[in-house]
Amino acid sequence: QVRLRESGGGSVQAGGSLSLSCVGDETPLSSYGVGWFRRAPGKQREFVAVLDRSGGSKYADSVKGRFTISRDNAKNTVYLHMNNLKPEDTAVYDCAAAVWGVPSQFQYDLRGQGTQITVSS
Repeated sequence: QVRLRESGGGSVQAGGSLSLSCVGDETPLSSYGVGWFRRAPGKQREFVAVLDRSGGSKYADSVKGRFTISRDNAKNTVYLHMNNLKPEDTAVYDCAAAVWGVPSQFQYDLRGQGTQITVSS
């Protein structure tokens, strides 16, 4: 089954940095709009960042200026580089992909299982 695989999760202190990777198994991510989403304990899954096929990106206001989404088509990987992490960034982060446009919280064609990020104060 075609799916996405995330890696790079872990624990970090506030102010630290982490980078997440999303790899497409048997599918070229360059053909998809790809996004990162997160779900904090007790909260709904929310949008973090998206990258369309032409390279355009959008970010949630809460992460703007701290997170960067990028892709490396040669490695079939989309990244989320996270700087100045805050305790409120603690969540399970997952990547999703859409053939048309970009994925949203509720509409996507592919989705990974997620990886945990824990930020301690």
